[in-house]
Amino acid sequence: MVLAAGEGRRLRPLTEVRPKALCPVGNVPLLDRALARLAGLGLSGPAQVAVNACYLGEQVVSHVGDRAHLSVEPGAPLGTSGGIGNLRNWIDGRGVLVANADAYLAGSAPPGPDVESLLDGWDGETVRLLGVPAGDAEREFGPYRFAGLSLLPWSMVLSLAAAPSDLVRTVWRPAEAAGALTVVEYAGLFLDTGTPVDYLAANLHAAGASSLVDATANITGQLVQAVVGAGARVEGRVTRGVVWPGGYVGPDEHLVDAVRVGRDLTVAAAP
Repeated sequence: MVLAAGEGRRLRPLTEVRPKALCPVGNVPLLDRALARLAGLGLSGPAQVAVNACYLGEQVVSHVGDRAHLSVEPGAPLGTSGGIGNLRNWIDGRGVLVANADAYLAGSAPPGPDVESLLDGWDGETVRLLGVPAGDAEREFGPYRFAGLSLLPWSMVLSLAAAPSDLVRTVWRPAEAAGALTVVEYAGLFLDTGTPVDYLAANLHAAGASSLVDATANITGQLVQAVVGAGARVEGRVTRGVVWPGGYVGPDEHLVDAVRVGRDLTVAAAP
């Protein structure tokens, strides 16, 4: 299941235009990155993969189409736990690999095989989390920080209600207290893309040492480590910046450490 229902408040005002799950990283919507990772594990189609939607949900529904089972939550998002509880009938006795749509994962292997260790040897009864080593201030589970994917047994999913709640309280901490939670270390880079700083960092990582430009973009200006989306136009300069699809940077502008949406929305992403 890919969690794509949240409001993405920390990423505003970008998420006033698009739901966080559809914000592009390296010119690929985050949701598509998550679906590609599941496909790399052999999971695809509406019988095996579900996506939940709520905030700006019509965009998510249109984008997903028939690629996955869609669960549209009425009113406000139900949270990570409630969203899964809302899908109990569809899950129907199976264990669940839960992927946060906003997780940017970049390992040495293609998407899918890079997280296979999370599934290897799973007994179907315990909880597993993907984690990355973290400093003292960021540690969440032992020496680790959660890295966007978790594996839940049906026995725990069965008790989840379709009501607002989060997995930390309903599943992860209870499992940890019972000695039934394991953190599997992720060897690659993880960013949660939840803030403009991390969102920009993920884009620049996807671009590598140079710039990443969609073939339909029109560039007459200068780019230095930039990501430029489809149909965008850059007549000025972009340095360590992101120009969304259809965006515009004028001839007298220099976009630095920022994200440009359309002609007028600029979101600074400097630390």
